[in-house]
Amino acid sequence: MQTVSLEALDPYEMADRAERMMITKVKKPFSKVFIASTYGGFFIGLAFIFFTLVTTGSSTMPYGMAKLVGGLCFSMGLILVVVCGADLFTSTTLTFIAKESNKITGRQLFKNWGFVYFGNFTGALFLVFLVYMSGHPWDANGQIALNYMNIIEHKLHHSFIEAVTLGILCNVMVSLGVWLCFSCRTSADKVLVLLLPIAMFVACGFEHCVANMYEIPMGLLIKDTTAPEFWVAHGIDIAKYADLTWGRFFLHNLIPVTIGNIIGGALLIGWGNWLLFLRQHTTKR
Repeated sequence: MQTVSLEALDPYEMADRAERMMITKVKKPFSKVFIASTYGGFFIGLAFIFFTLVTTGSSTMPYGMAKLVGGLCFSMGLILVVVCGADLFTSTTLTFIAKESNKITGRQLFKNWGFVYFGNFTGALFLVFLVYMSGHPWDANGQIALNYMNIIEHKLHHSFIEAVTLGILCNVMVSLGVWLCFSCRTSADKVLVLLLPIAMFVACGFEHCVANMYEIPMGLLIKDTTAPEFWVAHGIDIAKYADLTWGRFFLHNLIPVTIGNIIGGALLIGWGNWLLFLRQHTTKR
């Protein structure tokens, strides 16, 4: 009987495994990429539903503990993506290592990034529709809906450079979590190595473009369609949210955060590990 090693891979073996997986990812047919990336956006949206729910009414908790609980719950999204084999734009930026090794072309790289980004957005918006139609945001006497609004109000008031930097920091942690998974032999290993990097980025308020594809449209939909009586009943002047618009979403959040996510994933983690472990085309010293 053949024995299966449960020992983690070393950094050189991890890099080789990462490169092989990134090449396979890029060369999948469009139909598979679209389905896998639609699931990716859907899974991350599910995680933000969880985050929004558990942080609703958490103002009485110590600030750090409330953020930690929300971050741990959000890590479910990356666990679903990795274990179920979905495609996520932020971790897909690691395909840059295959380009640096001349295993794929620049055209293949950007085509794959575009397909995954579009699929993630599709999955996230589909989940927005389902959650909105379910009435879930108005549970807890509408407190969940108000939490959505408070979250997106914060997200849409970063400066451009803040949004880029928060995007860089986010995808450093996401890509590190995914990179750690290349050392793993089992699904349980992957769950464990993902928990803390993902919980940290969420707890710190770093910005993830795909998560925002769900959270911000959900908040904007609540703002644009909720009856005035709701705001009056909660003592809120809707004018407070007047500058929360779709244009602001794209220009002040999605575009700069995406730029930051690319820098954090492709360059700081992908290219950095390529320089360390793949540039010389060796697996071990």
